[in-house]
Amino acid sequence: MAMPGVYAYTATPLPLSDDGAELAEILSRDIPWEVYMTARLIADKDLQLIRRYDKRSEELQASLLDESGPAYIEAFLTVLRNVTKEETVQYILALLLQMLRANPARAKLFHQVGEAHAAAGGAASQAELNPYAVLLRLLQRADWFTQEKSCKLLTRVIAARPHRDAPFVHVAGSSAAAAAANGAASGPGDPAEPHITSFVEWLCGQLRRPSNPAKSVPTAVSALAVLLRDKATRGLFTAAAGVGLLAPLLRSCTGPTSSQLAYEICLCVWQLSYHKPALQALASSGVSKGLVEVVRSAQKEKVVRVALLSLRNLLGEPELGAASDMVEAGLPKVLATRSLQSWGDEDIPELLESLAAALKEQAVVLSSWEKYKKEVLSGNLDWSPMHSSEGFWRSHVDKFEDKDFQVLRVLLKLLERSRETRTLAVACNDVGRCVSCDKGCVLRAGGGAASCAQLLWIAASSGEVRTQLGCRWGGTAGAE
Repeated sequence: MAMPGVYAYTATPLPLSDDGAELAEILSRDIPWEVYMTARLIADKDLQLIRRYDKRSEELQASLLDESGPAYIEAFLTVLRNVTKEETVQYILALLLQMLRANPARAKLFHQVGEAHAAAGGAASQAELNPYAVLLRLLQRADWFTQEKSCKLLTRVIAARPHRDAPFVHVAGSSAAAAAANGAASGPGDPAEPHITSFVEWLCGQLRRPSNPAKSVPTAVSALAVLLRDKATRGLFTAAAGVGLLAPLLRSCTGPTSSQLAYEICLCVWQLSYHKPALQALASSGVSKGLVEVVRSAQKEKVVRVALLSLRNLLGEPELGAASDMVEAGLPKVLATRSLQSWGDEDIPELLESLAAALKEQAVVLSSWEKYKKEVLSGNLDWSPMHSSEGFWRSHVDKFEDKDFQVLRVLLKLLERSRETRTLAVACNDVGRCVSCDKGCVLRAGGGAASCAQLLWIAASSGEVRTQLGCRWGGTAGAE
């Protein structure tokens, strides 16, 4: 299922504008950089670069980054790698976030550190200065500021990586993993895969057991809304059992203060709905009911839209059975009510209309089969429209194989045991229609052709039954 361009909402990587006051407070500190050089935690060149950059105007900092950006990033990463003092670590993180606030494209500088390091003849290995490894280690620190800012930085660094189109070779179900398992060459994988895997696991951990009661979930969801744009990351998140965490979170988003969180959760759901294993997990989690509530109550159009897109994709796979959850949650009424509104987004009315049509079609199919099955299992049959509807039988003949031909076996038992004329007549009709659609169904259900014919002849004790035998079984049964 391709993500259609007309509906291609793009997540903005973790907005940093809300961090302004907090970052300014951290950056007002004075850090004794010379102490770290004396302790050999940073080199002289690192000290010179930091002095040249720190406490300068935004214009001068931009000029320095344009001139030697990777070298400055290397110096900052060296501090994060070697210094453990909380105030200093927070300062460098704030410095880096401020840099990305001014120009988000500078995230690519993190991926040029190795080249700059080699050109300078540095002694430390590139692995030690790997930005993924440095930031992942900071996620394990105790203070929330360090965790949150490292998360935001890591998200932006991952989103800017140069090998985004390379496959993940260890994700179950991926084409690259399948090729590797079969010994086939699938091309080089994404070198960031193990780091992204660790990050996704950390994000799932924050959704399960937040380290900060108020901020962990919004921070993790914002990061996922960005990361799940990549197909391979959807596989990682699904493998980490993260899909099932979204439905409870969505149900907890009530009121206008949760609007942004609801939007980003819906964005995650929508992006995951293009990954088949995740789509199945979403349907099983009951996320449909949460999406319906979002469509019912959300005030912002972008939130309504992405929830509708997610519902549409779930309905696009009828075998998932999501339609029943949507009907139970009252979606038909919600769609009718929302259709009466005026929308600035011209796509929303179209989505409401198409979703209502698809839901009506699937709800009819679903309810008719469930109603039919319930009637058969009750042992009392009557001439409801389903028994004579050609469309019903064409649509549902495969369902007679469910649970080892449960419904067909019951029909055969009714022919054998029932003494009610109408039930016998309807059962004759239904078994005959099954055979017309699938000639081998009775045999596969465990009823031999001879025994089935015998049961039908025994049942032919009334005109109504003989009529059905004649109509459905070739006309010979009714001859006397």
